[in-house]
Amino acid sequence: MAHGSGGKATRALVEGLFVEELGNPLLAPLADSALVEAGGLRLAFSTDAYVVKPIFFPGGDIGELAVNGTVNDLAVAGARPLALSAAFVVEEGFSTADLRRIAASMARAATVAGVVVATGDTKVVERGKADGLFIATAGVGILEDGVRLGPERIRPGDRVLVSGTLGDHGTAVMVARGELELEVELESDTAPVHEQAHALLELGDDLRFMRDPTRGGLATALNEAAAQAGLAVALDEASLPLRPEVAGTCEILGIDPLYVACEGRLLAIVASGTEGDALDALRGAGAADAAVVGEVREEPVGLVVLETAFGGSRIVDMLVGDPLPRIC
Repeated sequence: MAHGSGGKATRALVEGLFVEELGNPLLAPLADSALVEAGGLRLAFSTDAYVVKPIFFPGGDIGELAVNGTVNDLAVAGARPLALSAAFVVEEGFSTADLRRIAASMARAATVAGVVVATGDTKVVERGKADGLFIATAGVGILEDGVRLGPERIRPGDRVLVSGTLGDHGTAVMVARGELELEVELESDTAPVHEQAHALLELGDDLRFMRDPTRGGLATALNEAAAQAGLAVALDEASLPLRPEVAGTCEILGIDPLYVACEGRLLAIVASGTEGDALDALRGAGAADAAVVGEVREEPVGLVVLETAFGGSRIVDMLVGDPLPRIC
C-alpha cells in the first residue's frame, strides 16, 4: 500500500519501474501535467485515478473530487483547463441512484470550473472487485505564450505561499470513515483552484512554481520541489494556516498535518518582494486564508526545514508511506 501513497515508496516505484519502461522527454519531469506542443499550441495534459473511501464524505464525493483534482493539476501547470475525460469502473450491484448522484456532482463541478466532460468509458466488474466505484480522469488545457513554471526557476530568497488552510480533505475523509470515536465538524476543501492560479499568472516571471498539495500534503510537494531545484525550503510553523479541528485531530492521532492531503489548495513560490502582490491576487480570487509560510534557501540542499514556534527547527522529510490510505 505504501507504493500508492505518494511518498518515497511511490517515487521509487515510478522511477524504478515505470520511467525505466516508459521513459521519454515528456514524462521525464514527473510533473502533475505533461506539457505538449501541437499545432502551434502549448497544451497541458494530465491524468489521475480516484479510489477514495468513503465515496461520499463531508463537503464532497468521488465525482466532484475527480473533476476538481484534474482541473487543479492543469491549473497549477499554468494552463486554462478545457476538457476532461472520465472512466468509471463500477462494481456489480452498485446503486444506480448513487451513480446518478455522483454524475450530477461531476456535472456541477465541471460547470464551476468551466470545463466539460467530453468523453468517457464505463466498465462493470464482478461484485467485490472494485469496492463500489473507481473513477479515472484525464484533462487538457492551454498554456498562454510566455508561461514558464517549474522547479528549475526557483531561486534562493523566493517566498512560499499557500492559498488556504492545510489538511482539511484528508482529515475530513479520515473522520468520515467512522473508525474513530471523534466528534469533529469538518468538511473537505475539494474545490477548483483555476481562478487563483490564473490570478497568480499576472505576476509574470515573478511566479516561479505552482503545485496542488494532494497526496502527501504540503510536505511532500515541497520536498519534491526542493530536490528538483537543488535548494532548501524553510517553513515558519507559526504562519501555517491550520483549522483547530485539523490540528487537534492530527495531534490526537499522532499525524503531522503537513503530510495530510488538500484537494482545493495550491502551493506557489514567488520572487522575493512580490509576496504581497501574490497574496492580494489570491485573496482577490477568493482565497481568504492565503498565507506566506516560508522561504527558499541555499542550504540544506534538497531538504525542507520547519522552524518551530519554540525557536528550534526540524527536518520535514518525505514519508515512505502515507498514514491516511485512500483519501483521493
